[in-house]
Amino acid sequence: MKKPVIAVLAGGVSAERDVSLGSGRACAIALSRTFPTCLLDVKTATLPTELDPASMVVFSTLHGTFGEDGGMQRLLDAAGIHYAGCDAAASALTMDKTRTKAAAAKVGVTGAKQHLFTASEKPSVTEIVASLGSNLVLKPNAEGSSVGLTLIANEAELAAALEKVTEGAWMIEQRIIGRELSIGVLNGKAMGVVEIRPKSGVYDYASKYTKGMTEYLAPAPLDQTTTQLVQQMAEKAYAACGCRDYARVDFILSANGALYLLEINTLPGMKETSLLPMSAQCVGLDFTALVREMVMPAVQRFNLAAASAKSP
Repeated sequence: MKKPVIAVLAGGVSAERDVSLGSGRACAIALSRTFPTCLLDVKTATLPTELDPASMVVFSTLHGTFGEDGGMQRLLDAAGIHYAGCDAAASALTMDKTRTKAAAAKVGVTGAKQHLFTASEKPSVTEIVASLGSNLVLKPNAEGSSVGLTLIANEAELAAALEKVTEGAWMIEQRIIGRELSIGVLNGKAMGVVEIRPKSGVYDYASKYTKGMTEYLAPAPLDQTTTQLVQQMAEKAYAACGCRDYARVDFILSANGALYLLEINTLPGMKETSLLPMSAQCVGLDFTALVREMVMPAVQRFNLAAASAKSP
């Protein structure tokens, strides 16, 4: 097997640029233990000129817009560059929370009831409350890292939150009170379940990225039946959305035991303390072993293509 250079893409142009830079550095160090590796800081929504399809495989840690929504993946496909993770179509689908939930619902993985709207056509407070009640979550339809997340407890808060929406596509969901769970899926197989317990009660951007604000339990203290349910639902949602190689799937487990899909992250945070690595640790994969497993399918695709090009 030829060892390609693994080009780790980090940074990007989204609101999650700083998070991505941290992920990229951690993954580049881990991958360098197995492969020749380079780290590229992506600063524009374009393909890095250093990439060489004949000698490189891309491992992207670009989060959010352009990196995670199929934009970079389309450019890589057009340039004939092999890359780890979901293809352009699955990336675009999973970046759209509404389309993700619709695809998952077809295989029996349900999400909270929701209303999708654009800033130019906002619903009325009365319309939303009649449909969803007043205990709600407002968030952008296509952002990660809880960017723009707002919790709403009454009509006045809903009116104020809607007033602040000035552009883009948004969704309002019924707020499910329960335990937040996250699970990594590697090559179609679910790993360990992680429970997220933010000390503020809300897993928002600050809780995610401020040290000490959130407690993580890996594995989550769940009975075997519930653990297996989360694993099965994660694998179903992953397959329904056409994911490949790896992804992270997030759920809420309500007090009555019902499981609700939140979203699928195809390029989740990838520092050693991030959720996907925590999930992998539950099944005996340390960070170095995890990133090696994550990139191997792309390396295999690279080698298969190289062998096919050589054969008469």
